[in-house]
Amino acid sequence: MAGVKGQVQKRGVARRRAMVDAAIELFARQGVRGTGVAAVAERAGATPSALIHHFGSKDGLVQAVLEEADRRALERLSASPDAEPTLDQAFEWFVRDAGHTAAADRDLAALHTTLTAENLEPGAALHTWFRDRGRALRAHLTSLYGRAMADGSARAELDPSILAAETAAFIEGAHLVWLLDPERVDLAAVHRSYFEGMAARLR
Repeated sequence: MAGVKGQVQKRGVARRRAMVDAAIELFARQGVRGTGVAAVAERAGATPSALIHHFGSKDGLVQAVLEEADRRALERLSASPDAEPTLDQAFEWFVRDAGHTAAADRDLAALHTTLTAENLEPGAALHTWFRDRGRALRAHLTSLYGRAMADGSARAELDPSILAAETAAFIEGAHLVWLLDPERVDLAAVHRSYFEGMAARLR
């Protein structure tokens, strides 16, 4: 029975992944508002009721797409959510991820930026998810800067939480500027310049 149960669980995971992949493709091509649950289900070779079973609602599917984008970023960087990189490692991660985004993930970046703007108000469907994601990012950055100050690789008189908020603001803002004018804005180069400047400030 355990073997059968395991096979069923694996099939369930595979179906869910196929639905997320189909949603990424269709959201990128048609936008979230222009893509219905039925279209995603058809693309994934499933029924709308099966999709709702896995995600609860269209908003649940959109959240799963955003979570998948974050998961892929960590996978590319060979990092875990609880990793504790050095300052240099973290800065290089951000630059590498910007390079990948510019080369291969513009649609996901645009989706993330658009949905962030659409969910600024507390009553919006994904407001809590975006708010908590932002808090988690700033917490990781605060910890990064705090560790650097503790081990002497960064000046101790700076406020790590302010640095974290500044860095998060740069990342979000840089993506927006690049999305609006990708032919004239080199996302990876802008990231490298910012983090090289930040490293100089800290030391």
